[in-house]
Amino acid sequence: MNTTFLRSLLAALLTLLLAACATNQPVNIQSGGNGLPPPSASDTNADAKVFTYKVGAGDVLEVTVFGVDDLNRTVRVNSDGDISLPLIGSVHAGGHTIPEVQDIITARLQKGFLQDPQVSIFVKDFVSQQITMDGSVRKPGIYPLTGKTTLLQALAMSGGMTDLAEHSGVVVFRQIDGKRMGAVFNMDKIVHGQAVDPQVYAGDIVVVSKSGTKNALQNFIKAAPALGLFLLL
Repeated sequence: MNTTFLRSLLAALLTLLLAACATNQPVNIQSGGNGLPPPSASDTNADAKVFTYKVGAGDVLEVTVFGVDDLNRTVRVNSDGDISLPLIGSVHAGGHTIPEVQDIITARLQKGFLQDPQVSIFVKDFVSQQITMDGSVRKPGIYPLTGKTTLLQALAMSGGMTDLAEHSGVVVFRQIDGKRMGAVFNMDKIVHGQAVDPQVYAGDIVVVSKSGTKNALQNFIKAAPALGLFLLL
């Protein structure tokens, strides 16, 4: 088995594998086809049909009240999904879209404070909606999802695949209904319209294998039961 490939893959999936072993939960891996089903509401804040960004813990919001500079604040959403603002105190923002949070703050300010407040919110730092890109991409790392994003677009965010990338060995790992699943995609087919460009969701891990390591990928899949993982081909 190609040890270089395994090190790259296992490094990206370290948290995933440790959690799987600790909880004895399986990981289902499939051929790409139509891709993985979307995560459930319990797995992510992403809407399964149309991605609408929802505020989550750790996000940094810039709240502006037009014409009332003393009320402007840059706040971080706490672990409970709350933010604190002048006059109105704690506001629950977690799980709401930006327009919904604006409406909540506007309504609270109208109750005894301002006659016609004009509230705008800008997400300065996206933390809760992220995707991990690793393997043979030019800029591996964690990237924010700020709208509906496909696998091809996610690869573009990470600078695209390197010259050594195996185009038929792009693996997407996802948590669905509490189970860890994965699918292998052929990017050449996607680019040429021969396969669907699947949507990616917050929490996904995308790993691009290196060219010439296709057998290593298959060997890893076959060896997965030794790691406590169940694979559905």
